[in-house]
Amino acid sequence: MLMVSNPNQRSAPDYGLFAITIALLCIGVVMVYSASSVRAYIQIGDAAYYLKRQVMWIIIGLSALYCTYKINYHRWTALAWPLMLFAVGSLIVVIAIGDVVSGSKRWIEFGFFNYQPTELAKFALILFFAVYFSRLPKDNVLTFNKGFLIPVFWIGIIDLLIMLQPDFGSFIVISGIWLIMLFVAGVRGEYLAGLLALGVPAAFVLAWIEPYRMRRITAFLNPWADPADSGYQTIQSLLALGSGGFFGLGLGQSRQKFAYLPANHTDFIFAILGEELGLLGTLTVLALFILFAWRGYRVALKASDRLGALLATGITSMIVFQAIINIGVISGAMPITGITLPLISYGGSSLAITLGSIGVLLNISANSAR
Repeated sequence: MLMVSNPNQRSAPDYGLFAITIALLCIGVVMVYSASSVRAYIQIGDAAYYLKRQVMWIIIGLSALYCTYKINYHRWTALAWPLMLFAVGSLIVVIAIGDVVSGSKRWIEFGFFNYQPTELAKFALILFFAVYFSRLPKDNVLTFNKGFLIPVFWIGIIDLLIMLQPDFGSFIVISGIWLIMLFVAGVRGEYLAGLLALGVPAAFVLAWIEPYRMRRITAFLNPWADPADSGYQTIQSLLALGSGGFFGLGLGQSRQKFAYLPANHTDFIFAILGEELGLLGTLTVLALFILFAWRGYRVALKASDRLGALLATGITSMIVFQAIINIGVISGAMPITGITLPLISYGGSSLAITLGSIGVLLNISANSAR
C-alpha cells in the first residue's frame, strides 16, 4: 500500500531532472538572442531586447521553481478548486477583453507583461485531476458518472473556452494531457475509446469549419502547393533545418531569421537552432527532452502516493507533449499549431508557470518512496 510521506522528512530532489531543465534554459537563452536580435534591432532598436526579457522571466521562473519545490505537494490539494475556478474565470476574461493577436485572443495585458490564461489552465487541470482521482475510491474510478462524466464535464468547459479564443494548438495539448491522466488514473478503456471515437471526428470538424485551420492542414500535406501563403512557414522552416546540415552554419549565422521565417524566436525557434547548430544541435535538444520524459515519468513511478504519481504524470506530459508537437511542426510532420518549445522558446508567463510546475515535480521527487 502506498503511504503519504511525512512533509517534514525529505530526501534530495531529482538533480538530474533539474540539470536537464537548466541545460534547456541555457540553450533557450542563447537561441532566443540569436533568433530575435535582427527583429529586435529593426523593430525596437535594441538587439538584446528579447534576451533581457527572457532572462528576467527565467529569474522569475526559477524563483517560482524554488518556492514550489519548498512547498510539500500535498498542500496543493487545498488550491485545486480555487485554481480551477480562477483558470476558468481568466479564460472567460481573455475572451471578453483579451488582446487580439493573429486572429486569436490569448493574452491579457498587464502593463509590462502579458498573461496567458491557457498556461495556467494546463496546470490547474492537472492539479484538479490529480486531487480528484487521488481522493476517489478505486471502485468509483471505474464508474461512468464519477470516474468519467464529472472529469469530462470540466474538460469540456476548459476546451470550449480555449476554442472560443480560438487556440486550436492548446486545445490539442490539453486534450493530450487529460487523456494520459485519465488513462493513468484507471478510467475504463471503453470510456476512453468512446471519447476518442467522438473526439477525433469533432477535432476534424473544428478544423473544417475554420478556413485557416483547413489551409494549415492542406499546407502540411503539401506546403509547396501554396508557397507564398499557407505553406510559407513550413517551407521556410524546412529550408532552415536543411541548410544547417550536420554541424550547422554556426551560432548567429542563420539566414532565415532575416525576416524570412516568422515567429523565429517563439514557435519556430527550433528551426533556427537546426540552421545554426545543425543536426547535432537538434538531436541534443531532442535527447534532453527524452531524458526529461524519462526522469519525469520515473518520478511518477516512484511517487509515494496516487496524488504524487498523477501530478508528476500530468506535469511531465504537459512539457513533453508540447515539445513533441513543436518539433513535429518544425520538421513538417504535423500541421502548424502555434505551440512553443518549452524552456527554449521566448516566453513570459508561460515560462514562469512551466518552471513553477517543474518545482512541484522536484518536490514530488524529494518526497518519493526510496
